[in-house]
Amino acid sequence: MNSSKFFKVIKIIAMVILFGAIMGWVVMSLWNWLMPYLFAAKLITYWQALGILILCKILFGGIKSGWRGRYGHYQGDWKQKMESRMAGMSEEERENFKKQFYSKCNKKWNCDFPEDEIK
Repeated sequence: MNSSKFFKVIKIIAMVILFGAIMGWVVMSLWNWLMPYLFAAKLITYWQALGILILCKILFGGIKSGWRGRYGHYQGDWKQKMESRMAGMSEEERENFKKQFYSKCNKKWNCDFPEDEIK
């Protein structure tokens, strides 16, 4: 790894830590300002606020695996791949592919496609 990439990685890590620290402080401040007066809740510490922040991320944001996440954030990738495959096919090959796709879809998920779409 060259030195410029190393410093970029260090800079990104520092920014993530700084962002997390600021968000923890914001959660603590808002909780301690609002919750005791609205719901008679106790005051919380900075570390408890970070815990609440992480818990909310897990409950509402989910835990994503890998760079694309659990369901894949790059939703257009499959479409581009399919279009490039279809571009290399002849008209007859496209028709055969569509028929195979629709029949598999119908068997697996009981899809109903109009006959004019298949042809």
